[in-house]
Amino acid sequence: MATRLMANREFRLLWAGEATSKVGSAITGVAFPLVAVVTLQAGTVTMGVLNAMAWLPWLLLGLPAGAWIDRRSRRTTMLTSDVVSIVALLSVPLAALFGVLTIAHLVVVAFVAGAASMFFSTAYQAFLPSVVEKKHLTEANAKLQGTDQVANLGGPGLGGLITQWVGAVAGLVVDVVTFAVSALCLSRMNVAEKVERKRRDTTLRREIGDGLRFVFRDRYLRVLTLSAAVDNLTLNAMYALTVFFLVRTVGAEPGVIGFLFAADFVGGLIGAMIARRVGERFGTARTLLGFSIGCAPFGLLIPLTQDGLGLGFFVAGLLVPSIGMVVGNVMSTGFRQAYCPPELLGRMYASSRFIQFGVNPLGAVLGGVLGAAVGVREALWIVLVAAVLGRFVRLIGPIKSHRDLPTEPPAHLRPATTEETS
Repeated sequence: MATRLMANREFRLLWAGEATSKVGSAITGVAFPLVAVVTLQAGTVTMGVLNAMAWLPWLLLGLPAGAWIDRRSRRTTMLTSDVVSIVALLSVPLAALFGVLTIAHLVVVAFVAGAASMFFSTAYQAFLPSVVEKKHLTEANAKLQGTDQVANLGGPGLGGLITQWVGAVAGLVVDVVTFAVSALCLSRMNVAEKVERKRRDTTLRREIGDGLRFVFRDRYLRVLTLSAAVDNLTLNAMYALTVFFLVRTVGAEPGVIGFLFAADFVGGLIGAMIARRVGERFGTARTLLGFSIGCAPFGLLIPLTQDGLGLGFFVAGLLVPSIGMVVGNVMSTGFRQAYCPPELLGRMYASSRFIQFGVNPLGAVLGGVLGAAVGVREALWIVLVAAVLGRFVRLIGPIKSHRDLPTEPPAHLRPATTEETS
């Protein structure tokens, strides 16, 4: 199966472009905040605003973006997103060169780049089924998620070295180059897409409603969306506490902390490597539930962390749940792409992610408030117990009753649409 997938030229191009872009984005994850802190002496409030800008487009534009993507070529949307990202990021070193770079400029760039990323990632998930056959979707998603984990593992370190050598502002140019590579790979692809022709009797509001109804009326998608939202809420609460916990409570050296967090990405890489084989052996539904729920309790090792050898609790507490999360993500992503009608993929992803990502800022605030109210270690216990219990939301729906997830929705959930091939 893997060999046949790699014989697909269009997938190789898509994978190469996405891999390069992910590395660049991981580098920017280090360089962009350093521009604010080092170059413009930004404070903590400013940094919070900059971080929020990356997620704000999901709340403001997420739902109409899905309808927009379903009306147009997903590849063209992705190309446009790459170009917008190039222009936005390139404006930072140019403004710095002419001495006119400001915090307001960075806020605008953060929002624009976040919006471009939102359009790209939604179109990307909807585009993959046009590139890969249904039977290869699990393998394709495993490769893509594995690449994502490798980029997250090595990108921040590479970003630190680049910013040390050439400066944080110049480091953003590297990401500009990676977006250009992504755009080049997309432009060379030749894929026939099914694009929905807008009906005369429809409106943007109705199209958005189609996506929301499809997600929340379907028993599988509803459970997966709500469970992912609970996961994101608790994970963001945890991550709001962990750095403070390691530095102030545990007393870990700053130089060690980066290596500790690498366990998260190593676990994700392991999950991506084993996901397809495990899914084939035990079934996609059983694998999703077994790994998502079974690996989560290891996160309860994190509050037991102490300095010295006790840091091993933190490593295990990140690594094992990360394996379970990525395996579950590979199963659920492949399911969504195979299950959802092609003409609804953009709206389905936008509707789901509007809920899933919309809770991220709330989770971060919740973690901080709990830490201030009851203490950091105690807050971690509360958050991580909630995270373990939240995984059982997946048992509410029909997933537990099947070996494999279905590949087609019930006929009554399919909207009446007209399609054309472009």
